[in-house]
Amino acid sequence: MTEKQAFSAPKPWAEMAPALVDVAMGRKPADLVVRNGRWVNVHSGEVIPGTDLAIVGGRFAYCGPDAGHAIGPSTKVVDAGGRYLVPGLCDAHMHVESGMVTVTEFSRAVIPHGTTSMFIDPHEIANVLGLEGVRLMHDEAMAMPINVGVQMPSCVPSAPGLENAGATLRPEDVAEAMTWPNIIGLGEVMNFPGVAANDPTMVGGVAATMKAGKTVGGHYASPDLGLPFHGYVAGGPEDDHEGTRAEDAIARVRQGMKAMLRLGSAWYDVASQIKAVTEQGLDPRNFILCTDDSHSGTLVHEGHMDRVVRHAISQGLKPVTAVQMATINTAQHFRMEREIGSIAPGRRADFLIVSDLAEMKIDEVYGRGVRLAKGGKLEIDIPAYDYPASAKNTVKLGKTLAAADFDIKAPGGANEVRVRVIGVIENQAPTRALEADLPVEDGLVAMDRRNDVCQIALVERHRGTGGVTNGFVSGFGYLEDCALASTVAHDSHHMIVVGTNKDDMAKAANRLGEVGGGVVLFSKGKELALVEMPIAGLMSDERAEIVAEKAEKLVEAMRAMGCTLNNAYMQHSLLALVVIPELRISDVGIIDVTKFEKVDLFV
Repeated sequence: MTEKQAFSAPKPWAEMAPALVDVAMGRKPADLVVRNGRWVNVHSGEVIPGTDLAIVGGRFAYCGPDAGHAIGPSTKVVDAGGRYLVPGLCDAHMHVESGMVTVTEFSRAVIPHGTTSMFIDPHEIANVLGLEGVRLMHDEAMAMPINVGVQMPSCVPSAPGLENAGATLRPEDVAEAMTWPNIIGLGEVMNFPGVAANDPTMVGGVAATMKAGKTVGGHYASPDLGLPFHGYVAGGPEDDHEGTRAEDAIARVRQGMKAMLRLGSAWYDVASQIKAVTEQGLDPRNFILCTDDSHSGTLVHEGHMDRVVRHAISQGLKPVTAVQMATINTAQHFRMEREIGSIAPGRRADFLIVSDLAEMKIDEVYGRGVRLAKGGKLEIDIPAYDYPASAKNTVKLGKTLAAADFDIKAPGGANEVRVRVIGVIENQAPTRALEADLPVEDGLVAMDRRNDVCQIALVERHRGTGGVTNGFVSGFGYLEDCALASTVAHDSHHMIVVGTNKDDMAKAANRLGEVGGGVVLFSKGKELALVEMPIAGLMSDERAEIVAEKAEKLVEAMRAMGCTLNNAYMQHSLLALVVIPELRISDVGIIDVTKFEKVDLFV
């Protein structure tokens, strides 16, 4: 049975100091005392047995061998029974919208998995609704029982001139957001060529963040570690999660950045990069774990930051070191180490009772001194956040699409043409720039399903222009007539449709126009699976468990069509991300991200 309650952050440490001292000295009783635990101390890097914790006003007052002096008649006492006391886990970089749910539902899903702090970049909703969308998620985040810090999106659109988003954010918007109470920094600076070229918009946003004394997030999605990389670092970004190789992590740390290693639903970048620590011996204090993108099925069935920590340990990290990368390292990076990231006096009482540290088996989760979950089950009820009507009905197609909108006309009378093809790489965000020779039938370029080349289209959905950009993609392995459409299409979030049949492509696109956005799979005219996402076309207004069930049905239907890619939907959603090499699609055309320029579909 869950308990309804309102949530608020603990009073500032300065206001709480007298009470903290009184409890530590035994002059006043604590609200909660946890006895006989094994303290995972991320400051000293050791596990200290026989430890008690005394908590008052949502903060730790005493951490030591015996808190008996802090126990009064009204003090709640919990016996840890020799289990580990672990700081609440922190996700250093992630996008709530990738979970298909709101901040509220994302929090409900991850709290039982031990996540008590998240640093979110809402640039998905920003690309649809602009500053208003950021403010909506900022305000929702402040109502959570855990710490959800918000980064102000830095690049909307992510690559000016190569795409057109539903909104534009300028340096003055960044400066305004820096005055909001829950903005903790600037979101990932994806326009890395702009930073290296001293683009005024990039320079202005970074400067406004530095002036506010907050953290500048990075996103250098290129394997080139030469002068462009050095110019990017000199431009101010302080971290980066786009590395995929050990040399990427090493280069970032040597330049004073924090290397963020991600394990999301489809991005598996920890194993390769953690070798910089386990084999090269680099200082682990400069490495941080994160998820970046996790969809609801992963959250509900596999976990969140607990999953990442377990994975890092399995790659050879000591358990305490892995915990440090998911707690204190993150807190220090965001200049919040006096508030979160450790079990120590004065910090917010966010902690876990863990029975197996290496397996990160979490028995109980506490946030601000209140038990939030036990045995993998949420014990509190978080009221739903009501999004206004202005955040819905954002899918504007301008017309009813037909199969002919996905026709690709061949140049002058050719029987065969050579085309550029976007090549999907399993479990990684980058794509390959491939080429294929395709037949021409009745003047139209045909797909080559035998060699896994099907069509991709980007449908403009912000202004109702009726525009459709067509191209080709390989890697999904569809064997049947089908089409998958999604209004989650990083970063400008138009609509991506991938299909082997143009009639299904049209039906899938029109269906999303009807429901206000989401993701849908059609085959031979029949709807096989649908996840409705009416909030900005990005998030569902249903419970996370319901969304996860619908998402699982979608995955199963995609497999039935022949797609065996791990988390293929996540791969699908990134095919318009024109800031990650090599080849992408946008409302402008086919984009070569190694050169940051539009290229012709035909070679």
